[in-house]
Amino acid sequence: MRFEHFALNVPDARAVGRWYVEHLGFVVAREHKTAPFTHFLADDSGKIVVELYTNPTAAMTDFRAQHPLMFHIALVSGDARADQARLEKAGATFFSEEVLADGSVLIFLRDPWGIPLQFCQRAVRFAGY
Repeated sequence: MRFEHFALNVPDARAVGRWYVEHLGFVVAREHKTAPFTHFLADDSGKIVVELYTNPTAAMTDFRAQHPLMFHIALVSGDARADQARLEKAGATFFSEEVLADGSVLIFLRDPWGIPLQFCQRAVRFAGY
Protein backbone atom coordinates (compact mmCIF):
# COMPACT_ATOMS: atom_id res chain seq x y z
CA MET A 1 0.00 0.00 0.00
CA ARG A 2 1.06 3.56 -0.57
CA PHE A 3 -0.51 6.88 0.18
CA GLU A 4 -2.84 8.26 -2.51
CA HIS A 5 -4.55 11.27 -0.92
CA PHE A 6 -6.34 12.59 2.13
CA ALA A 7 -9.66 14.41 1.90
CA LEU A 8 -11.29 17.38 3.60
CA ASN A 9 -14.90 18.49 3.37
CA VAL A 10 -14.63 22.30 3.38
CA PRO A 11 -17.19 25.11 3.11
CA ASP A 12 -15.91 26.37 -0.27
CA ALA A 13 -13.65 23.90 -2.09
CA ARG A 14 -13.17 26.24 -5.06
CA ALA A 15 -11.95 29.14 -2.90
CA VAL A 16 -9.75 26.95 -0.69
CA GLY A 17 -8.30 25.29 -3.80
CA ARG A 18 -7.49 28.64 -5.43
CA TRP A 19 -5.83 29.88 -2.24
CA TYR A 20 -3.72 26.72 -1.89
CA VAL A 21 -2.61 26.97 -5.53
CA GLU A 22 -1.83 30.68 -5.32
CA HIS A 23 -0.20 30.79 -1.89
CA LEU A 24 1.11 27.28 -1.14
CA GLY A 25 2.27 26.35 -4.62
CA PHE A 26 -0.01 23.33 -5.01
CA VAL A 27 -1.10 22.31 -8.51
CA VAL A 28 -4.52 21.11 -9.58
CA ALA A 29 -4.23 17.41 -10.42
CA ARG A 30 -7.97 17.09 -11.10
CA GLU A 31 -11.04 19.21 -10.47
CA HIS A 32 -14.78 18.95 -10.94
CA LYS A 33 -16.61 22.10 -12.03
CA THR A 34 -19.93 20.96 -10.51
CA ALA A 35 -21.01 20.14 -6.95
CA PRO A 36 -19.35 18.99 -4.78
CA PHE A 37 -16.55 20.90 -6.61
CA THR A 38 -13.92 18.29 -5.82
CA HIS A 39 -10.34 19.51 -6.22
CA PHE A 40 -7.35 17.18 -6.04
CA LEU A 41 -4.29 19.32 -5.30
CA ALA A 42 -0.75 17.98 -5.48
CA ASP A 43 2.46 19.30 -3.99
CA ASP A 44 5.42 19.99 -6.27
CA SER A 45 6.57 16.36 -6.00
CA GLY A 46 3.23 15.13 -7.35
CA LYS A 47 3.30 12.42 -4.68
CA ILE A 48 1.23 14.06 -1.95
CA VAL A 49 -2.37 14.94 -2.82
CA VAL A 50 -5.14 16.58 -0.82
CA GLU A 51 -8.74 16.30 -1.96
CA LEU A 52 -11.01 19.23 -1.17
CA TYR A 53 -14.74 19.09 -1.70
CA THR A 54 -17.89 20.80 -0.48
CA ASN A 55 -20.56 18.26 0.41
CA PRO A 56 -23.26 19.69 2.69
CA THR A 57 -24.74 16.22 3.31
CA ALA A 58 -21.71 15.34 5.44
CA ALA A 59 -20.40 17.07 8.53
CA MET A 60 -17.64 19.62 8.15
CA THR A 61 -14.95 19.84 10.77
CA ASP A 62 -14.86 23.10 12.71
CA PHE A 63 -11.09 23.50 12.47
CA ARG A 64 -11.12 26.82 14.34
CA ALA A 65 -12.55 25.03 17.39
CA GLN A 66 -9.82 22.38 17.41
CA HIS A 67 -6.19 22.65 18.44
CA PRO A 68 -3.88 22.29 15.41
CA LEU A 69 -2.31 19.24 17.07
CA MET A 70 -5.60 17.43 16.37
CA PHE A 71 -5.06 17.86 12.62
CA HIS A 72 -2.80 19.98 10.43
CA ILE A 73 -1.25 20.06 6.99
CA ALA A 74 2.53 20.19 7.42
CA LEU A 75 4.64 21.76 4.70
CA VAL A 76 8.40 21.96 4.21
CA SER A 77 9.67 25.52 4.44
CA GLY A 78 13.11 26.93 3.75
CA ASP A 79 12.23 30.04 5.79
CA ALA A 80 9.22 29.48 8.05
CA ARG A 81 9.09 33.04 9.35
CA ALA A 82 9.15 34.53 5.84
CA ASP A 83 6.40 32.11 4.78
CA GLN A 84 4.43 33.11 7.87
CA ALA A 85 4.65 36.80 6.99
CA ARG A 86 3.74 36.16 3.35
CA LEU A 87 0.71 34.05 4.24
CA GLU A 88 -0.52 36.41 6.93
CA LYS A 89 -0.71 39.06 4.18
CA ALA A 90 -2.82 36.57 2.22
CA GLY A 91 -5.31 36.05 5.06
CA ALA A 92 -3.75 33.33 7.22
CA THR A 93 -3.59 33.80 10.98
CA PHE A 94 -0.75 32.95 13.34
CA PHE A 95 -1.30 30.29 16.01
CA SER A 96 2.10 29.37 17.48
CA GLU A 97 5.82 29.00 16.93
CA GLU A 98 8.16 26.42 18.41
CA VAL A 99 11.93 26.27 18.06
CA LEU A 100 13.26 22.78 18.76
CA ALA A 101 16.54 22.01 20.50
CA ASP A 102 18.14 21.13 17.14
CA GLY A 103 17.22 24.57 15.73
CA SER A 104 14.19 23.46 13.74
CA VAL A 105 11.42 26.07 13.50
CA LEU A 106 7.79 24.91 13.47
CA ILE A 107 5.11 27.53 12.88
CA PHE A 108 1.37 26.91 13.02
CA LEU A 109 -0.97 29.14 11.05
CA ARG A 110 -4.61 28.80 10.07
CA ASP A 111 -5.64 29.39 6.48
CA PRO A 112 -8.54 31.84 5.94
CA TRP A 113 -11.01 28.95 6.57
CA GLY A 114 -9.35 27.91 9.83
CA ILE A 115 -7.57 24.82 8.49
CA PRO A 116 -4.27 24.45 10.39
CA LEU A 117 -1.04 24.66 8.42
CA GLN A 118 2.36 23.92 9.88
CA PHE A 119 5.54 25.23 8.32
CA CYS A 120 8.47 22.93 9.07
CA GLN A 121 11.90 24.47 8.73
CA ARG A 122 13.88 21.47 9.88
CA ALA A 123 17.51 21.62 10.92
CA VAL A 124 17.77 18.03 9.70
CA ARG A 125 15.32 17.26 6.91
CA PHE A 126 13.50 13.98 6.47
CA ALA A 127 15.06 11.75 3.79
CA GLY A 128 13.80 12.72 0.35
CA TYR A 129 12.67 16.22 1.34
